[in-house]
Amino acid sequence: MASRIVLNNISYHGKGAIENIPADLKARGKKKVFVCTDASLVKFGVSKKVTDLLDKAGIAYEVYSDIKPNPTIENVQNGVAAFKKAQADSIVAIGGGSAMDTAKAVGIIINNPEFADVRSLEGVAPTKAHAVFTIAVPTTAGTAAEVTINYVITDVEKKRKFVCVDTNDIPEIAVVDPDMMSSMPKGLTASTGMDALTHAIEGYITKGHCEISDMFHLKAIELISHSLRGAVAGTPEGREGMALGQYIAGMGFSNVGLGIVHSMAHGLSALYDTPHGVACAIILPYGLEYNAPAAGLRYRAIGKAMGVEGIGDMTDDEACRATIDAVKKLSADVGIPADLKGILKEEDVQFLSDSAFADACCPGNPRDTNVEEIKALYRSMM
Repeated sequence: MASRIVLNNISYHGKGAIENIPADLKARGKKKVFVCTDASLVKFGVSKKVTDLLDKAGIAYEVYSDIKPNPTIENVQNGVAAFKKAQADSIVAIGGGSAMDTAKAVGIIINNPEFADVRSLEGVAPTKAHAVFTIAVPTTAGTAAEVTINYVITDVEKKRKFVCVDTNDIPEIAVVDPDMMSSMPKGLTASTGMDALTHAIEGYITKGHCEISDMFHLKAIELISHSLRGAVAGTPEGREGMALGQYIAGMGFSNVGLGIVHSMAHGLSALYDTPHGVACAIILPYGLEYNAPAAGLRYRAIGKAMGVEGIGDMTDDEACRATIDAVKKLSADVGIPADLKGILKEEDVQFLSDSAFADACCPGNPRDTNVEEIKALYRSMM
């Protein structure tokens, strides 16, 4: 079976990468930019690092920051209206997954107006035109939304998140500048970093993995495992390693899918507003234990990439356990809770399990599952 790899046309990496933005906009004749960001980044001057460059270059723009941490259908609808009112011809998305997911949905709907009903984008929507020209500038090291063909929107009315997968939504240009991530607080650095690790590990064991994605994921696991603690501590080396590691993870999982860790995490974020990275980090070790019968033989390579000592001399079962323990230790070291106590309510388990089983990430899980097994997995974390 053929493997498909979709990546940005151009990506910039390293300190000062944002300085390339004005020239790329001008080279494409763009006159009015729709800056899609969130209110906190505006408040603390993070998005200003980019808009100052636009001002200096004489490029007009409008800022849209009506975006929640888990972006909603309404956020997208308001964004579409704001884009039209601004008469913009391009998008610069500045932020974490929330800003970039909103920008993707807005860009798709503008160029594919027949999908104005945001819910119609769920799954693999048959859009015909590529989204509005977009430059994505991440401010967190985790979601890798700048390089993926996925975005996630919250349906407040139905209390669920839905995943959209569309090759037409990938930003043409990604600008991964660690300086844009320097203001992340420790808790956000930890949760988004564990989200990135989850991307890399789930992508490595998913049913759709291939040799190209394996290459990306193992390198991402190595970079993230060796950089996250330093990034949380605020070291420049840690920040730079995480910026690159999360992007490389996105290069992989965007093309091969994820699994039940993400499908289960989506429901927690939609129902309780739990930060997505925290939900992923808590569920990941439990998901690895659950998937061991189907994917355990691949855990040795994960453990080796994480730097587990002596893993080459261990039995398969020992390597499997050592790898899961290494994931747990990294999560604990950066302050992530070990379980869902105080978060998950028994009365919500059935709804969450049904939602997780219906989630677009579930089919990629290496072990075939069902609602009853997902319910048991949720309950094991309470």
